[in-house]
Amino acid sequence: MVSRRKGSEHKKALNLEFRIDKEDDKREKEREEKPIIKKNKQEENEHRKRDLKKWSCVNSCCWFIGCMCSIWWFLLFLYNAMPASFPQYVTEAITGPVPDPLGVKLHKEGLKAKHPVVFVPGIVTGVLELWEGHQCAEGLFRKRLWGDPYAGLSMSLDNETGLDPSGVRIRPVSGLVAADYFAPGYFVWAVLIANLARIGYETKNMYMAAYDWRISFQNTEVRDQTLSRIKSNLELMVATNGGSKVVVIPHSMGVLYFLHFMKWVEAPAPMGGGGGSDWCAKHIKAVMNIGGPFLGVPKAVTGLFSAEAKEIAFARAVAPGVLDMDVFGFQTLQHVMQMTHTWDSTMSMIPKGGDTIWGGLDWSAEDDHDCNTKKIKSNDTQPMSQNGKGSSVKRVNYGRIISFGKDVAEVNSSKIEQMDFRGAVKGSNLANTTCRDVWTEYHDMGVEGIKAIADYKIYTAGSILDLLHFVAPKMMKRGSAHFSYGVADNLDDQKYVHYRYWSNPLETKLPNAPDMEIFSMYGVGIPTERASVYKLSPAAGCYIPFQIDTSAEGGLDCTCLRGGVFSVDGDETVPVLNAGFMAAKGWRGKTRFNPSGIRTYIREYYHAPPGNLLEGRGTQSGARVDILGNFALIEDIIRVAAGATGEDLEGDQVYSDIFKWSERINLQL
Repeated sequence: MVSRRKGSEHKKALNLEFRIDKEDDKREKEREEKPIIKKNKQEENEHRKRDLKKWSCVNSCCWFIGCMCSIWWFLLFLYNAMPASFPQYVTEAITGPVPDPLGVKLHKEGLKAKHPVVFVPGIVTGVLELWEGHQCAEGLFRKRLWGDPYAGLSMSLDNETGLDPSGVRIRPVSGLVAADYFAPGYFVWAVLIANLARIGYETKNMYMAAYDWRISFQNTEVRDQTLSRIKSNLELMVATNGGSKVVVIPHSMGVLYFLHFMKWVEAPAPMGGGGGSDWCAKHIKAVMNIGGPFLGVPKAVTGLFSAEAKEIAFARAVAPGVLDMDVFGFQTLQHVMQMTHTWDSTMSMIPKGGDTIWGGLDWSAEDDHDCNTKKIKSNDTQPMSQNGKGSSVKRVNYGRIISFGKDVAEVNSSKIEQMDFRGAVKGSNLANTTCRDVWTEYHDMGVEGIKAIADYKIYTAGSILDLLHFVAPKMMKRGSAHFSYGVADNLDDQKYVHYRYWSNPLETKLPNAPDMEIFSMYGVGIPTERASVYKLSPAAGCYIPFQIDTSAEGGLDCTCLRGGVFSVDGDETVPVLNAGFMAAKGWRGKTRFNPSGIRTYIREYYHAPPGNLLEGRGTQSGARVDILGNFALIEDIIRVAAGATGEDLEGDQVYSDIFKWSERINLQL
């Protein structure tokens, strides 16, 4: 028993020693493996950090976009699910009770539909649709083209005839939908149409005189018989509305188009409509021109010369080279120039009247304009400055519509050496062979021709025509057959019977309609392009060789020069002098341009931007298109359509210096 107990105790001791040794080995092994595990964990952490970095650069952006889209769709769902009265409830909670719409308010005052109303849209805002196209246009039949990727090719016209290219037919849409909205949510005539409807107007006494705004005015009759259709519709509206004459409301280039129509309708066939000299007197009560570029616009010059405007120049300054880059063959401005140079209508807006109207090297009617001064209306319709008459204004040479260099734009003309470009020999430029399908007439000029243009340094309205004939002879050859830009010496000369003079108010007479009224209605208070500073483009080859010099700034002493553009008062496109001169002086009273003494009125609308997002594009805007939603303008139109006269509207409403500037222009009346 004793020996067995001792044996078992010895065995237990051996087992205990074995376990201790085993545990020691295990601890030793763990000590050896611990650095390896720690190293592996460090590597795993580094991998995780790298993954997080990758996530933050790529995945976070995707998640952010996804979240924004989800939120947008959720809000859109809520918007469509909410009651129709909810937005009005929110608006009233923020701003107080919403007043009646303008049309409702005027209807409560007793205004009712009386005179038929005719709208004449301007350039671009009228909708065009495809009737025939190339094979790549399948599926676009009768689709609105403006803004479509295919539009850039389809919208171009034949460079020789100015009409449809082979295999393509684009035509204007008919009816009020032709120009009520330019795009979904962007109104043009819609607000005015809606308010007219509230006093009783409908399709039987409202008519949209849609036309193809790309082609010349006379060609709209040759190709589409548009002028004849307008004549027939106006006659029908007068006949079916108790003999009440129509109120015509042209906008933008539509002003020039209707001026052409008034001469066409009276002229004998086949050139004219054969209506006789009293047609306008029998059918038209008033013409209410909105933002009319009667004498052309300097903006048209920069558009034709370099496919630019103030906005394009600004985009170039923000993102240099983007518009000119040849990546993927975009060549944006070249395509724009190629397309717009085929539109004969753009040449209707080249400045008319030469240096007599627009000024010369050392003078212009608006040279005392102060870009910092706001105007308030005085009792006698003459504007007064809010900051008094004592403010000093740096004189601006607005007559220099194009200047190559800021110093050239400002220096006295006696210190400028000009080298005449008219006799320059155009050369060839081998780089132009790579231009593929974006050919413009600049590609035929060569280095010598481009240099000659820059060496002339200054272009006034008198030399702009020669400049455009030099850089774009094919375009100007077509344009010269349809438009004229001078001042008539003798309006009884038989040459002025031709249609090329009909859209120039300085080379034609108003109709013999003494009871008719003409309104010039336009926005003021917005800096508007008047002259530009240019430079040679640093790029060559396929690039347009000239561009606005966005580095040219006027500083504190000349705030009218910003980003290479000299600004004056206007509606951001049409300067005041252009929109108001004919009503202020050229047609005021009995003149050789207005032999029957048609009464003219100026109605200016001072621009006030929207106060908050709920106002959309604003109800007091004087901007180019937004003015069609200006309540003051709409009220004036509704009152005239309901039977009021210009005197009932209290005559002129003036905030600018239009009368003072008009008096400075030495024009034989």
